[in-house]
Amino acid sequence: MTTLADYLRIAEDIVGEAREVFISHLGAAPALFKSNGDFATEADVAIETLLRERLIAATGLPVHGEEQGGRLDPKACWVVDPIDGTSNYSSGNPNCAILVSLIMDGQPVVAVTDVPLMDMRLTGIDGGPVYLNGMALPPLGHSCDLGAQVGVGSVSSPDSQGWPTNKRLHIMSQLAASSLRTRISGSVGVDYAFVAQGIYSASISFSPHLWDNSAGVLLARCAGAEVTDELGNPWTLSAECAVAGTRQAHEIALRTMAASENGGNDAERPGAQR
Repeated sequence: MTTLADYLRIAEDIVGEAREVFISHLGAAPALFKSNGDFATEADVAIETLLRERLIAATGLPVHGEEQGGRLDPKACWVVDPIDGTSNYSSGNPNCAILVSLIMDGQPVVAVTDVPLMDMRLTGIDGGPVYLNGMALPPLGHSCDLGAQVGVGSVSSPDSQGWPTNKRLHIMSQLAASSLRTRISGSVGVDYAFVAQGIYSASISFSPHLWDNSAGVLLARCAGAEVTDELGNPWTLSAECAVAGTRQAHEIALRTMAASENGGNDAERPGAQR
């Protein structure tokens, strides 16, 4: 019987191969333009092809990926994003990552987030701790300091129907009035990697795509973070948004998003009554 630890070992080995392609193609120009204005590089396609072929051969499970699709089987399948933060990758910005997760029974149970240009690989198994380059990390605390940071991925996106630019900007302006300081990396995977390490106190993913979120969701959970959708409900594969962070930062983020939806200004300010 294949255990989750076995699946993680397989995924890490294959991501290691993909990492070599990632580094060798750094700075690759756009090669595939998508209908929504997004683009992929030769490296995106090459890495996903490698991940897909190796994962299927090693485990027999289907693969659902950003560039080549594939069947999403909530009972058991791999979800891959060959390069999360493609525009960053194309320009040499280090905020880009390889994301691989294993879904079983409707939730991620194995995750690998490799950020090659920061020499940072995070791994996790459902119920276990987060590992950074093979070393277990301590669990996160519940609070956040004044000036704590929150990642918001990106301001604009081709897939922003649910969270258009003006709504994201309004949320960011309200977060600026709270005790959280907004940071824009251009990579959801990097944001979650920072949450899992305690670099960011929270992260808001406005992306509805499973390949952007599933690996980071599991890593955040393994780190002891609160992880929900934008309404505070448990995160699911069909969630349109994901919010992760320490208990206090997560609460501030949710409150800010709710206030923005209602047109109000209920973001927590330093020193405000709770």
